[in-house]
Amino acid sequence: MRVAIVMGSTSDIPKLEPAVEILKNHGVKVDVRCLSAHRAHAGLSAFIEETNNNGTEVIIAAAGMAAALPGVVASQTVLPVIGVPLSGSVLDGQDALYSIVQMPPGIPVATVAINGGKNAAWLALQIIGINHSEIKEKLLAQRVQMEKDAMKANEEVMAKFE
Repeated sequence: MRVAIVMGSTSDIPKLEPAVEILKNHGVKVDVRCLSAHRAHAGLSAFIEETNNNGTEVIIAAAGMAAALPGVVASQTVLPVIGVPLSGSVLDGQDALYSIVQMPPGIPVATVAINGGKNAAWLALQIIGINHSEIKEKLLAQRVQMEKDAMKANEEVMAKFE
């Protein structure tokens, strides 16, 4: 089980570290790179080619501002690409969100919320879970626990206001 995470700038590291942790905690090998679509396009293409041949199952691509990175990645692979729009400009990530979500037909990028690195990791696990039953079972167990926690919180709220 392998996921690649690519970001456009080292300033993006704090926003993606939680995603790396989630994936590693589930036993997934994670390859992390910082390769700008604008400033390191040859290195980016080489890395995408590597992912096409090394067993990578999903690529998470995170970028802010013009956010070309996820689309450029998606244009060079048929692996599922999850785009993470990042805040960082005066538009607070909305520019990145629109850039990533508005891909042309045939080159899709699944897109999570602005700064949604954690959900990108969870979505990658769901995709991996299609072919890896141990991941699927762990995710199902976590969902059951989430429901129990939510119901406990509900009971606490109800008790407080009775």
